[in-house]
Amino acid sequence: MGLQNLENIIYAHRPPTVPEAIAYIHRDKPSAAVAFRRKTEKSLSRLKKFPESGRPLPEFPELPFREVIVYPYRFFYKVKNNDVWIVAVWHGAQLPDEPEMNE
Repeated sequence: MGLQNLENIIYAHRPPTVPEAIAYIHRDKPSAAVAFRRKTEKSLSRLKKFPESGRPLPEFPELPFREVIVYPYRFFYKVKNNDVWIVAVWHGAQLPDEPEMNE
């Protein structure tokens, strides 16, 4: 895919785990919740410039999805029509379901 700037980061589905995780972290340490949110935003926005920087999904190497890890979460994504589509978010301790993207 080379060096290209993509337009948007789009969530294909609402990722409920991220807001819940931020709320959970915030209860114990608000500053850590803010740091996690910033780290997530920074890691995902990097995909606009470097869409191939994520690794292929080890569980599903035959599928056209990649992942970015923002510990302890895994963000599964696909590049389509000059956009990055986040298709799933999993906690690293969970076994993920096969990702899909509704066309």
